[in-house]
Amino acid sequence: MKFGKEFVSQMVPEWQEAYMNYNFLKGLLKDVLRFRQQNMLTAAMSVTPRSSLKRRVSLYRAFSGLTGRYRGSPRKNNEDEAILVSAVEEEGSEGHYQTMFLMSSEAGGEYELVYFRRLDEEFNKVVKFYKGKVEEVMREAEELNKQMDALIALRIKVENPPVGFGGGGGGGGDGSGPAERLNHQDNGRKPGRVHMDAIQEVEMSSGANGANSEDERGRRNMAKSSKGREGKPDIEGFKPASLDILNHVKINIERETPISTLKGILTTSTSDSSFSKEELRKAEELITKAFVEFHKKLQVLKSYCFLNQLAFSKIMKKYDKITSRNASKAYLEMVDNSPIGSSDEVTKLVERVEATFIKHFANGNHRKGMDILRPKAKRERHRVTYFLGFFSGCSIALVVAIVVIIHARDIMKNPGRALYMDNIFPLYSLFGFIVLHMLMYSANIYFWRRYRVNYTFVFGFKQGTALGYREVLLLSSALSVLTLGGVLSNLDMEMDERTKSFKALTELVPLGIVIVLLLIIFCPFNIIYRSSRFFFIQCAFHCICAPLYKVTLPDFFLADQLTSQVQAFRSLEFYVCYYVWGNFKTRSHKCPESKVFEDFYLVVAVIPYAFRLLQCFRRWVDEKDPSHVLNGLKYFSTIAAVVLRTANELRGGMIWKIMAAASSGIATIANTYWDIVIDWGLLRWNSKNPWLRDKLLVPSKSVYFIAMVLNVILRLAWMQTVMGIRDFPFMHRTALVAVVACLEIIRRGIWNFFRLENEHLNNVGKYRAFKSVPLPFNYDDNSAGKHA
Repeated sequence: MKFGKEFVSQMVPEWQEAYMNYNFLKGLLKDVLRFRQQNMLTAAMSVTPRSSLKRRVSLYRAFSGLTGRYRGSPRKNNEDEAILVSAVEEEGSEGHYQTMFLMSSEAGGEYELVYFRRLDEEFNKVVKFYKGKVEEVMREAEELNKQMDALIALRIKVENPPVGFGGGGGGGGDGSGPAERLNHQDNGRKPGRVHMDAIQEVEMSSGANGANSEDERGRRNMAKSSKGREGKPDIEGFKPASLDILNHVKINIERETPISTLKGILTTSTSDSSFSKEELRKAEELITKAFVEFHKKLQVLKSYCFLNQLAFSKIMKKYDKITSRNASKAYLEMVDNSPIGSSDEVTKLVERVEATFIKHFANGNHRKGMDILRPKAKRERHRVTYFLGFFSGCSIALVVAIVVIIHARDIMKNPGRALYMDNIFPLYSLFGFIVLHMLMYSANIYFWRRYRVNYTFVFGFKQGTALGYREVLLLSSALSVLTLGGVLSNLDMEMDERTKSFKALTELVPLGIVIVLLLIIFCPFNIIYRSSRFFFIQCAFHCICAPLYKVTLPDFFLADQLTSQVQAFRSLEFYVCYYVWGNFKTRSHKCPESKVFEDFYLVVAVIPYAFRLLQCFRRWVDEKDPSHVLNGLKYFSTIAAVVLRTANELRGGMIWKIMAAASSGIATIANTYWDIVIDWGLLRWNSKNPWLRDKLLVPSKSVYFIAMVLNVILRLAWMQTVMGIRDFPFMHRTALVAVVACLEIIRRGIWNFFRLENEHLNNVGKYRAFKSVPLPFNYDDNSAGKHA
């Protein structure tokens, strides 16, 4: 792989614009090379025939060897002075680096002059970004210092270790924290240099019945020696912790359950912290997550520094090769002396973060601590590809077998066709909707990866747990094998005279597949991608309890997927009616005639949109952004359209029909506009890409226009379901409903790609590449400086 492609592949997607533009500088060097080649061609054409003969004679000269020391241009002694690099300090602004090209008077020197100007711009951009990020991580290190102070004080308060502390009870009188500073000045280091040392903490005894008598005497002696020396180390290397910190902090444990949320709404006054073990456990969880994310940021920052150094080295060596100069030596010396080459704050901070985390969160177990800080990347397994091919082949074979059976036995003209389509087809169509949605999601993952959309960060997946498109295809193909196998067994056993006695068994096959599917989803064992299943269950629970949880992108993204699975919800309702109140052995039921079934038929269609409506309300309460109100009105219009359409079906009449048509039209227009303009960020008037947005990941602009047209067409298909148009020639009513539902799922799959692309580009514009982890302790303003 060429360096340019490798360089792009290792970039942090959200920081891509902050990296050195290697390909652009490479293009400038191609201009230099092209000019030099043209000059050489012109000089060769002006050579006389006699000189050309001499050139042929040179083939017979003595061989000078491949390792000759005197090669290249005869002006080699002066080539070291091709450029002068210096750091320029300007008043009122940060200093920058500037290169003076000394050979601009030569032929083609203007091309090289442009190259060095753009090279300086790229280098100054990288240095500025790196310095800003270093300052940012230093501020975060200071905040983690304060959080560790409070955490260790809370540990002492809750666990109450049998050790004497200066001042007793309330802590050391000087207010010094139990943690050494992440940011501090020590001997031999520059002022203001940030680093992290292992934080001293009380070491607890691990004995079954407490400490032995010698340990107890040691603690008593330590307690005696600590009296009268508040705030001073009791023994060498040990600093007594101050519990006075807890008087200046508030424990900020985020509400995680609907019950706690309701209590927070109903309770007007907030009680003081109880300093319970539950609070300690949650605080440790939050700080652990903060350390893991902070360590990840430091590693990425180190990688950013290394990659840019390597890129500058590569581009300057390429320049030397093209121009036969030796300018890279002077320029790379400047790179080494710049912040990205000489700064070691990040490296030292990484070491101290690791030491602190291993000591305080892994009990000194280095391997355990590093496994948490650096989770292993997910490895591609050959067995996934093998089983994917196996199940895909089985699915194709089953489809062919079903088509052959239908054609051979002329089932389409069988009198029992209508009975089958009314009773059995809705049962199996549920799995078809799920498989199609999974296929669209696997295609989304493939194209997200291809166009470098950081979907794992957008969704908040843990490192090494995100499913790839192969894994999703594997699950969908396995489910399709189960479904198609059930369909084939149902057709074959029903039509064969020898197997008609198993009719009750074949009627239970769809129910058995549903039960198997639910058992796999809720299986507590670490099999079949447990982390992904639990993530799905958590997001689904947040959707059900929409107003009682803070809404995150995975939650409302899943709720949007559910709005495209309305027919699947209605199929689940039919399962209950068919197997509970109907007679599945004779394929008879009275579901459409039941008033309760009709009511729930409406309710299950409204539920997914109600989830989104409640989520919009909660986001408006949390963020105070009026756009969420408009988004909620969009979903409210959809709910109104569904309700009026159902009323039109039940009661009929011109008035209801007009109201249903008007509400459906308004909902379709509002949803289409929101999809294209808000969710996709397209149709921008002042964009440099006409009618699109400024930044596009897909090179072909026509893809965006095709997607917009398809969205409008498929939205009209959704409107057909709202209007209740079900009569279509040569197609059964249930088959038409399934086709329209599949079109909506396909529309949602297209929407998914551009929705996440727009979200990713928003993160790129803000250089937002890491999650914001909430911290458990909030310091009072008056004490912030005291404990800093």
